[in-house]
Amino acid sequence: MKQLLSAEQKTVILVNGIPASGKSTVTQVLSQQFGLPSLTLDGIKEPFMAQFPAIDRQLNRQLGCAAYAAIWSVIATAPANCIWLVDAWFGFQPREQLQVFLQQARVREVLEIWNQVSPELAVSRYARRLEQRKPGHPGEEYLPELALLAQSARPMSLGPVYTFEQDEDGGDSGALFNWVTHHIASGALVE
Repeated sequence: MKQLLSAEQKTVILVNGIPASGKSTVTQVLSQQFGLPSLTLDGIKEPFMAQFPAIDRQLNRQLGCAAYAAIWSVIATAPANCIWLVDAWFGFQPREQLQVFLQQARVREVLEIWNQVSPELAVSRYARRLEQRKPGHPGEEYLPELALLAQSARPMSLGPVYTFEQDEDGGDSGALFNWVTHHIASGALVE
């Protein structure tokens, strides 16, 4: 991949979707397939969550905002020829905030993988994971809000978007790999 990028290029692949939409799985698969580094909102936030005896929804959001800022701080200091996978539900912050972070991090190219999931599947996945979630994440009371979110959530659309249709088995990774490869090799990510 690196040989396909100009030395001036800084690129991110946003792996976006609501909670329980399959972002983490997609990020792991892409990281392994293409050898790309990844930053995840929960991966940064959860070690800090573990330092507090109790976390309410407000503190969870504050820690999420701090983790979000940390992601872009890391990318800002990264080499210009690096492609980063960024796993987050980007809709929890205004689109304009993402644009500011991208500019501050000197990101020139953005690809987005939108994890489309039905309300029923999102609720089912989230409910199944309640026992494994780290303390501080919203619990069962969040399920109705998640179902509504699944109906209205949309991608950020700051560059080419691939809609990854999530089903019980995940989705078609082969088509996703082809899309990412095409956008890198076709010059969408090179000068």
